[in-house]
Amino acid sequence: MQELAIGSGSFYAAFGSKKALYLRCLERCTAFQCGSLETSCEGTAELRPAVRSLLTSLIEADLADPTRGCLVVNASTPCGGMPTATDRVTIAIRRVESFLARALERAQAQGELSPEKDPRELARFLTTFVHGIRVVGRARMGRQFAEDALSVAMRALG
Repeated sequence: MQELAIGSGSFYAAFGSKKALYLRCLERCTAFQCGSLETSCEGTAELRPAVRSLLTSLIEADLADPTRGCLVVNASTPCGGMPTATDRVTIAIRRVESFLARALERAQAQGELSPEKDPRELARFLTTFVHGIRVVGRARMGRQFAEDALSVAMRALG
């Protein structure tokens, strides 16, 4: 609380509780991440370069600072005892999945994605990949590991 320059009474007056502050941070983080995803893919002529750029930026960020991590990923693993955090993580993951599914459906309608591909399944794969690549970054698996995985993910898009 020294960093905030407030006393314990002021902390609880401002945030209610440590849990409430954590949940507000998680909510803000998920809103920022979802907004970044939507911004990077909206209005692009082709989806594949936008997805590659987004995934590459995540890899580069994790390589630059592997200790940084991702609050959504960090919250998803130990939050079994905090149902509210689990609910927020689930909402964030579903939001990413829904956005990607819509983007993939548009790409399919424009002929960029094969009609044999299922946009919802691909969206679920990419959502899992996004969160997995953050775990790999945190585990410091290195550039080649992440780039090999990215190559496979891009091939899944056809």
